[in-house]
Amino acid sequence: MKRKLVTASKSVKKVDALSMATGRALYVDDFQVPGMLIGKVLRSPHAHAKILKIDASEAKKIPGVVCVLTHKDVPRIPHTTAGQGYPEPSPYDTFILDNKVRYVGDRVAAVAAETRDAAERAIRAIDVTYEVLPAVLDCERAMDPDAPKIHDEDDALRIPDADRNLAAEMGFTIGTSFFEKADYIFDRKFVTHYAQHCPIEPHITMAYFDEQDRLVIRTSTQVPFHARRIVAQALRYPLKKIRVIKPRIGGGFGAKQEVLLEPLVAALAVKTHRPVKIELTRAEETSASRTRHPMVIHLRAGLKKDGIITDLDMDVLSNTGAYGSHALTVACNTGSKVLPLYRADNVKFDAKAVYTNLPVGGAYRGYGATQAAYPMECLIDEMAERIGMDPLEFRKKNHIQEGESSPVFKQLGEGREGVAQTIMSCGLDRCIDLGAKEIKWKEKHGGDKGKGPLKRGVGVATLMQGSSIPGIDMGAASIKMNEDGSFNLLMGATDLGTGSDTVLAQIAAEVLGVRTEDIIPYSSDTDMTPFDVGAYASSTTYLSGMAVKKAAEEVKAQILKVAGQMLDVDPTGSKLQDGMVVLPNGRRLTLAEISLQSLYILDQHQIMGSSSHITTASPPPFAAHFAEVEVDTETGKVEVIKYVAAVDCGTAINPRLAEGQTEGAVLNGISYALTEEICFDSKGRPRNSTWTHYKIFNAAEAPPLKTILVPTWEPTGPYGAKSVSEISINGPMPCLANAIYDAVGIRLTEAPFTPEKVLKALRLKARGRRTD
Repeated sequence: MKRKLVTASKSVKKVDALSMATGRALYVDDFQVPGMLIGKVLRSPHAHAKILKIDASEAKKIPGVVCVLTHKDVPRIPHTTAGQGYPEPSPYDTFILDNKVRYVGDRVAAVAAETRDAAERAIRAIDVTYEVLPAVLDCERAMDPDAPKIHDEDDALRIPDADRNLAAEMGFTIGTSFFEKADYIFDRKFVTHYAQHCPIEPHITMAYFDEQDRLVIRTSTQVPFHARRIVAQALRYPLKKIRVIKPRIGGGFGAKQEVLLEPLVAALAVKTHRPVKIELTRAEETSASRTRHPMVIHLRAGLKKDGIITDLDMDVLSNTGAYGSHALTVACNTGSKVLPLYRADNVKFDAKAVYTNLPVGGAYRGYGATQAAYPMECLIDEMAERIGMDPLEFRKKNHIQEGESSPVFKQLGEGREGVAQTIMSCGLDRCIDLGAKEIKWKEKHGGDKGKGPLKRGVGVATLMQGSSIPGIDMGAASIKMNEDGSFNLLMGATDLGTGSDTVLAQIAAEVLGVRTEDIIPYSSDTDMTPFDVGAYASSTTYLSGMAVKKAAEEVKAQILKVAGQMLDVDPTGSKLQDGMVVLPNGRRLTLAEISLQSLYILDQHQIMGSSSHITTASPPPFAAHFAEVEVDTETGKVEVIKYVAAVDCGTAINPRLAEGQTEGAVLNGISYALTEEICFDSKGRPRNSTWTHYKIFNAAEAPPLKTILVPTWEPTGPYGAKSVSEISINGPMPCLANAIYDAVGIRLTEAPFTPEKVLKALRLKARGRRTD
């Protein structure tokens, strides 16, 4: 029910702003535990090899070395590192340490030593004899009959077809008469590339035993509860003896949805019964943590002369790398988060994720939608051009509207059948109109491109995402009242620096009629906070926010009951406002008075509430992105002159934070579209694993960014809210591709859009050849 909001919808100060600004916020590496050992990992120099012999005797002789672990020293238990709900949809194809390596950078052994120098010396002293095997470095050759078999172990589980290097597959068909009604048929192939999340803080984990001899894991993670479960599984260690704590975290973007270091660090701690810490180097973070899944996407579409889309047929080949982490669900999302955006009578989807001997794909902001929005939005522009219709009007004619549904919702979820749903909020037309006005679309699109070698153009992309995973993910929260009328808010939801502690505190404050400063949030501690799946799938505000709202409403009901008893009146119609209960007749009680009454005076009890929330819907946020670019036809360099993102995220609980999420996602997406790419040599070795040669955009290089928040009201979300954090990373690649076409008439179907690729396409165009 809509009502005027007091706190939820305001840009209040972040609850951790002071500690962050003064440097007092504590990250994993800031915690000092006496006797801490430094861990290091020996990594494979080969893309594919068996370990025939491993000799650590010389390493153990080095002063300060306390422990060396090889595959012989840890339990051999297949598991997945994907931090997903149980039972995980990813294959169990990973071991803490294995007798086979499957990519350059794979784990061979681990060391714990008193000093970093001793640990590094020990790593170099381990003698390993390998049998080097043929490697698969091309995902399009991975399923060839003569391709090397990457997972030939007998004890891996849930691999659909290890003999064919098939890690996951999913598909559906809606309709029968494909392309029979189409006047035009489009068939294009697009290629996306390897990229890394580049969190400022690399993966880092420490483990130690507390005074009760319980294993405590402090780790930079997005999924503390999943981390606890997977560590217990991989080590055969009692879950009740494990506590996982997430302190402040220096960025995640999906990379830290991976339970990557926790089992190995825990194994070293259990073996030594000493505190152990491992922090990845930048090179390890790039090549040995997780990446965005590269993909080859074939997209076919049918179109009638009147501008109606008749058919959509998407075929996805995803490169999951050496292990199948998130292989199925990322592949599914290429369809589920993109295909429903446009109506079509006939829709077909087929996705396969294959193993290669390259770094491992994982969760990355956008999660498959980033890769698939690129071909879809480029083809939408091409279809509009074919019939002479403005790309904006073409999108308005064909996109899903409020009150409508798509059969794709039911056919395709994350790793299984989806959930039927109807769109209950959609501000996409408004996004298109406001974004077009800001970029001056009518004046610039198709107009004068400029004189000389510098040509300008504008492009557009429209987008949808989701809010949580319906029927699967659950969040919980608890709230208790203190004597001064403040409240402790405990939630398992994980703040990655995104401001979710602040947003969830705002939701609680809105219900309880207090300031955000009166809410004391504490999150992400498996001993102290209720369960939550963690920070992924754009779920925190929408899913965890509803758990907080429901818990706060329980507390509100208890407060009103006590107030009624104190004043001997029926509290019906009373409201919580400005830290007080205000009765319909104007009488008031402060929350402090009510708390003291309940704790010390009459019918003593703790005012507190807890609640869980699971949703049967995943309402999409919508967005329209616009870009103006300048292309240097002599060098091929593309410069972004201006970028506009108009976003419908329902109610923005904290507009400033929503804008920050949007701008961060946009810059991340621009960097991915133009410069970021992990490159490999012929033996599968990364050639640019440090930031010296892996180029990411920084703040100084950011073009002028304009965020426009378009308010709608989503009835299934807390105070009308939907998600906002992921959707805008999906826009830059297609938006810039379309702008480049408007500027110089070339269609780029392989990212990133480097000067070399732009120049090559320009030369092909000059020779009268297709550029796609």
